[in-house]
Amino acid sequence: MNEMYSIEGKVAVVTGAAGVLGGSIASHFASQGANVVALVHRPEQVETVLEKLKALGGDPACYACSVMDTEVLAGIAEEVVAKYGKIDTLVNVAGGNVAGANVMPDQNFWDMKLEDWDKVLDLNLNGTVYPCHVFSKIFARQGFGNILNISSMAAYDALSRVAGYGAAKTGVSNFTKWLAAEMAMKYGEKIRVNALAPGFFIGKQNRAALLNEDGSLTERSVKVINKTPMRRFGDITELNGAAQFLCSDAASFITGVILPVDGGFSSFSGI
Repeated sequence: MNEMYSIEGKVAVVTGAAGVLGGSIASHFASQGANVVALVHRPEQVETVLEKLKALGGDPACYACSVMDTEVLAGIAEEVVAKYGKIDTLVNVAGGNVAGANVMPDQNFWDMKLEDWDKVLDLNLNGTVYPCHVFSKIFARQGFGNILNISSMAAYDALSRVAGYGAAKTGVSNFTKWLAAEMAMKYGEKIRVNALAPGFFIGKQNRAALLNEDGSLTERSVKVINKTPMRRFGDITELNGAAQFLCSDAASFITGVILPVDGGFSSFSGI
């Protein structure tokens, strides 16, 4: 591989590493020789995730913690620096939707549960801001570092149903741009902050919304495909190359970018 794009030897902290997207990025980074520090939510996930990463490459580590617990995160950050001597990258993948913060076609706005609105903002927006708050201190101290957040197509346009999730991911996009400028202007050009905005990928959370029980497309997924010029859903592994690029030296002059990986969904009006 061209050395510019290599992440071999880089120390990459990945939150949400037991999930589908976080697990895919963590596994890919390990296979490319990065030392992946996987953060998972439950203690019983640690051994499984760690063994998987060990089989792929690098010198991985795994910790169970809440991304909302800044004291624990700070302790982990210092342990990681003590073990590897540095941290190159933070990939914030922890997140997801909360059903009660949706407004379905047979509901109205007042049916939405405000406590679930709070949960989805915590999970996605604060679940991104809090780790950034902790690990950016390490980056400022060492003079380099890279943050990669996860936004969404729901941050580009107001998608029906996902009221809370869309608001949270819009916050992630805006915060990513703000933090990119903040870190570069105050702590130097070698600290970068970007985000990926995945298009439509079929996973556990959205399978029922996009596929009928017989595997055919739902009414909603037909609309998605019709607005996607590539005329298909993405495969979760198709995010890995974009993630690696933004975390590599090849992206050394890129900061504050929200990169869509969406088969053209965000650039096509549908007509």
